Amino acid sequence: MNTFGKIFRLTSFGESHGRGIGGIIDGCPAGIELDIDLIQKDLARRKPGQSKITTQRKEPDHVEFLSGVFEGKTQGTPIAFAIWNRDQHSKDYNDLKDVFRPSHADYTYTKKYGTRDHRGGGRSSARETIARVVAGAIAKQILAKVGVQIQAYVSQVGEIKLPKSYKELNLALTEENIVRCPDQEYAEKMIARIEEAGRNHDTVGGLITGVATGVPVGWGEPVFNKLHADLGFAMLGINAVKGFEYGSGFDGTKLSGSEHNDIFVKTEDGVKTKTNHSGGIQGGISNGEDVYFNVAFKPIATLLKEQQTIDKNENDITINPKGRHDPCVLPRAVPIVEAMAALVLVDHYLLSKLNTI
Repeated sequence: MNTFGKIFRLTSFGESHGRGIGGIIDGCPAGIELDIDLIQKDLARRKPGQSKITTQRKEPDHVEFLSGVFEGKTQGTPIAFAIWNRDQHSKDYNDLKDVFRPSHADYTYTKKYGTRDHRGGGRSSARETIARVVAGAIAKQILAKVGVQIQAYVSQVGEIKLPKSYKELNLALTEENIVRCPDQEYAEKMIARIEEAGRNHDTVGGLITGVATGVPVGWGEPVFNKLHADLGFAMLGINAVKGFEYGSGFDGTKLSGSEHNDIFVKTEDGVKTKTNHSGGIQGGISNGEDVYFNVAFKPIATLLKEQQTIDKNENDITINPKGRHDPCVLPRAVPIVEAMAALVLVDHYLLSKLNTI
């Protein structure tokens, strides 16, 4: 399945070391005036080579729109776009052609399809997420017109966890450092932890927190396609993601029901809740409070150090990969998390319009 969404649908294509990555968006409303600079800004936040703690592959990641946009506005027709690859070092993967790298998709992909593109992981590479970022940037612009804003940030790297909720932070500071943590003190600690992993030719994982504000009451379905279920589906489809929680998440299991319940109160701004353990979603439907969640990323599997594995003939071998890789995926994954949240929310926004007379 290479298509995501029900009304606002993205079909992505391309491989890490192919000619490029691209997508086709169908179901985008007509008449949306697109800010191409904002789309390009999100691509720049995701692209490689942007800082000392990311892979040094150099790609401009400039998006080219091929259809569906005329004089800066969407036409209601399929939007096709492409981002051309410029800096592939495919020879770095020649020694891995017949090798199953530990914790990669090499083995499972080969067993499923009988073939695979070994250059940078081919279709299973995180470079595919470029298409999601472009589509998500368009979705964000649609959502902004109805007052919905999405912000994600790095809240944990390895054992270094930011001990503050998003409400205690100035999320506008997220882009003020290369790790994308809105707390400068903890950002410096996180950067040091990533650099340590890089020096050891190792990798480190962590958490990204996402927050959507301005989501009105009524988005989501009560049985299948619950809003939180669709968010979980979207986040778990991102490369290297191992877990998703929203609202109080796993920590909520430590509370009693009387502590956990969100009490409704009447305010000048309408019905609100005293607390938001529900993460803005109750019964699968948004309740008007902030939607917030955490996404857990594993340490990425590509290590520039010796590891034991097997080849396609099931012989034991030792590998020592070459290449340019991230010691930590988190800083570049922030715009991907935002994009996937936007794709879910714009779909539920459009679905909600179908449910009204």
